Amino acid sequence: MSSRGTLSPAASIEQSILFIRSQRVMLDADLAVLYGVSTRVLNQAVKRNRERFPEDFMFRLTVAEKAEVITNCDHLRSLRFSPALPHAFTEHGAIMLASVLNTPIAVQASVQVVRAFVRLREMLTTNKALADKFAELERKVASHDEHIQSLFEAIRHLMAPAQHKPRRTIGFRVEEARPGYRTRHLRRASLLF
Repeated sequence: MSSRGTLSPAASIEQSILFIRSQRVMLDADLAVLYGVSTRVLNQAVKRNRERFPEDFMFRLTVAEKAEVITNCDHLRSLRFSPALPHAFTEHGAIMLASVLNTPIAVQASVQVVRAFVRLREMLTTNKALADKFAELERKVASHDEHIQSLFEAIRHLMAPAQHKPRRTIGFRVEEARPGYRTRHLRRASLLF
């Protein structure tokens, strides 16, 4: 079990799956915890079996991607001090990694990883299918009634991703013109001399 609390293994794994370079991946640090080995041991196994990890199974993060991951994922704070760039494993790479490590924990955990990736894929497919059915129903009903059309617009608005409002600035702000008394006083003083 990871240090993230009392989450079920599947929920913990789903939280470790990140979306990088248009792919769902898990980082080597998360997989090491899951498979019960250190990140160093995991990366050594990958290095010894490099031919089993083509580019579509595993890739190394860039410096910018590493910084973004550290910023967005609290459980990966320790990567900030690591000089090495982490590896990112796709679903197939995570399964291949379990076969390379070949420990009883890795075999059991690979089953959980596969289930988590499949569950995410099903959720994405279900949402796409729901959106397609909704669009088809909207086309059928579009000519019938204005009230139904407004209902569809409201539902579409609820399905859209949330728009974030710009943040208010914090602090003290003065919104008055320059004080007039100071300039008059200085003008009089200059006339006296």
